Amino acid sequence: MTNRLSRLRSALSSQALDALMITQASNIRYISGFTSGDCVLLVTPGDALIVTDSRYFEQAERQAPEFTLVKITETMTAALALAFSALPVKRLGFESHALTVKTFTEYQQALPSGVEWVPQTNLVEDLRVSKDEAEVSVIKEAVRIADEAMLHIMEWLRPGVNELQIAWEIESFMRTHGAEALSFDSITAVGENGAMAHAIPGERSLRIGDMLVIDIGARYHGYCSDITRSFCYGRADDTYLERWDLVLRAQQTAEASVRAGMTGVEADALARRVIADAGLADKFGHGLGHGVGLEIHEKPSLSRLTVAKLPAGAVVTIEPGVYEQGWGGIRIEDCVLLDDSGCTILTQAPKVAVVQPIQS
Repeated sequence: MTNRLSRLRSALSSQALDALMITQASNIRYISGFTSGDCVLLVTPGDALIVTDSRYFEQAERQAPEFTLVKITETMTAALALAFSALPVKRLGFESHALTVKTFTEYQQALPSGVEWVPQTNLVEDLRVSKDEAEVSVIKEAVRIADEAMLHIMEWLRPGVNELQIAWEIESFMRTHGAEALSFDSITAVGENGAMAHAIPGERSLRIGDMLVIDIGARYHGYCSDITRSFCYGRADDTYLERWDLVLRAQQTAEASVRAGMTGVEADALARRVIADAGLADKFGHGLGHGVGLEIHEKPSLSRLTVAKLPAGAVVTIEPGVYEQGWGGIRIEDCVLLDDSGCTILTQAPKVAVVQPIQS
């Protein structure tokens, strides 16, 4: 945390800010170690304050020892006003993406009128992009749990189970095998529902010959993983096998060439060209991938819209897909760790086009 505070203070200096008010939950955790979002952090060149109420006094002292605890005895606005009375702040950065208009107005009215409020969106997020060794180690464990859950569900499936039952089996497995939570609500799309990239599990039951798209992630010590496998259950027709091979080839092409220093556009194009050359460009609508860390979707982005360069140390997904309304979808997704020479594939769950029922 000392190193993270030092880097943040350098960022404050580059923006000519006297302080930053941090209210976004993942940023709070990253900078302070405090695992609840029910607080406000104030970071200046010489001070680091955590403002919270009596429910979290002990937790804040344990988890955020680098921060001075400012206790809320009445209201958050009163505590902030007291804290700022001792701080020489003229230009205050605030996370404009993490404050409602109502809360912003209340905070602004509570602080001295001479304070200039400067909206910020990426000061902490930019620090979070490149993971340190400890973060990578935790993410690897989150990936391992999701890998095991994917292998388990492939063996557990049987005709007649529906999407909701599949999702619950995945959640139960991950929570009893080391996960503190899911990274996100599991996607367990059967048949034609796979055409929706973020399908919500329902009562569609599994039959022999059905396609499945299973997209899951485990959260471990606050960090996420993300994995998708697509396959047919029992048998597959030629169209499915051709498209599945195409998506796998697009993913393999991207994973063989993606590296830090590429732009998001360049990385996205690695897989997109493969699918476009097969005449299915219109069936791959989303970006190739996204960053994974304290949030399931964070910087950097691998897409046709991202001109920023990918940094070494980023953990990102590589997840090309093909989708067709009324037919279904195929997506294959891994988490990878970027460096200047390429990437290390973290996800190890098997990639197969057909999963055969296990004979009981």
